[in-house]
Amino acid sequence: MSEAVILSGVEGAIGYITINRPEKLNALDLATIEAMEAALTRHEADSAVRVIIFTGAGKAFVAGGDIADLNSRQGLAHYEEFAEHIHRVFRRIEICDKPTIGAVNGWALGGGCELMLALDIRIVSDAARVGVPEIKLGLFPGAGGTQRLIRQIPLCQAKELMFAGDHVSAEQAVALGLANRVVAADELMPACIELAEKIATKSPLALKILKRTLAAGADMSLPSALAHEQAMVSLTLDSADAHEGCSAFLEKREANFKGR
Repeated sequence: MSEAVILSGVEGAIGYITINRPEKLNALDLATIEAMEAALTRHEADSAVRVIIFTGAGKAFVAGGDIADLNSRQGLAHYEEFAEHIHRVFRRIEICDKPTIGAVNGWALGGGCELMLALDIRIVSDAARVGVPEIKLGLFPGAGGTQRLIRQIPLCQAKELMFAGDHVSAEQAVALGLANRVVAADELMPACIELAEKIATKSPLALKILKRTLAAGADMSLPSALAHEQAMVSLTLDSADAHEGCSAFLEKREANFKGR
């Protein structure tokens, strides 16, 4: 594919991944998903990158899957190709050791909502609309949406979104717990950058272990998760960053974390 379906770059400690199919409202097809994974791999391997921001080009974040592409597939081909890829990539995003932020600039429907659900923090433009309308096509969310929704918002609310297929406003998305906060469209990227820069000053090692603790604990019973937390937070005390942070506090200075 000749078009650059994913734009990626690094500024300071922030890596950027922009879905770049504005003429298709950034709909996800196989080539776009594969390019997104390649960009993620580069940012994960770059020690200078401490936070990754995802956004969309034009007026949409991701308006869903590519319906024409979807309509061309039969079940087995979809399972082995598109579904296999999007599930793997979204899970990689979800458990990425580096914090991720969604700058949700517009439509986040279907696969776009499901991408949101895999990101750590979601800041939405006041122009954004969020939903999983697949039921209107005789389908249902198939990129992790059925499982992430019921784990992130109340079950009755998740069912209404999936059964009716309606989309909600940015303010409603925040009220439901799908997003962190709403900002004006022209303040979206500055707000995301400000938050990313704040997170980037923290220990990347502590953030990595914290993210792993949260991901693993979510699938455990509370007693098991608490025991896991106890072990993981104790592990951080073997790091130079933990002692640098404590020393900086005692010495009343800013900590200089190295990720070790």
